[in-house]
Amino acid sequence: MTQQTEQIKPIVVVRIRGTISAQREARDTLTLLRLDHTNHAILIDDRPSYKGMLQKVNSYVTWGEVTKETVVAMLEKKARLIGNKKLTTEYLEKLGLKTFEDLADTILTGKTEHGKLLFMTPLFRLHPPTKGFKGNVKKAFRAGGEAGYRGEAINDLVKRMI
Repeated sequence: MTQQTEQIKPIVVVRIRGTISAQREARDTLTLLRLDHTNHAILIDDRPSYKGMLQKVNSYVTWGEVTKETVVAMLEKKARLIGNKKLTTEYLEKLGLKTFEDLADTILTGKTEHGKLLFMTPLFRLHPPTKGFKGNVKKAFRAGGEAGYRGEAINDLVKRMI
């Protein structure tokens, strides 16, 4: 009897809308995801519980599968330690990691979760995208808007927001 290990796909979730007239359930789900402000992003894996949460808030966030290059760029430029200090290579060496690529590999392979790292804040504060959103933030990505699942196209958006 062999046991197959499922491949963990890391997902980046970016909040793109406010919640002034949102339902209470959507606001509570965004709080559970730690997305309290627009243009904040988190890294999660593709567990069924996270997928259900994303379906509840799909008109307020956009998400997709993230690449290693995007994770490394997010860690280098936007990762913060507890106390709002910048994450540096000197601090990574204290932890036994040599570069940001090593930390990105541990996050992408599922050895550690980004939200469970005790020395880092669980979210990334991003800028609004350069040259703005391409579509309406109230429409789904498949309908020409920005909200909801976008697959690999999330990497382009996140790079414009870093």
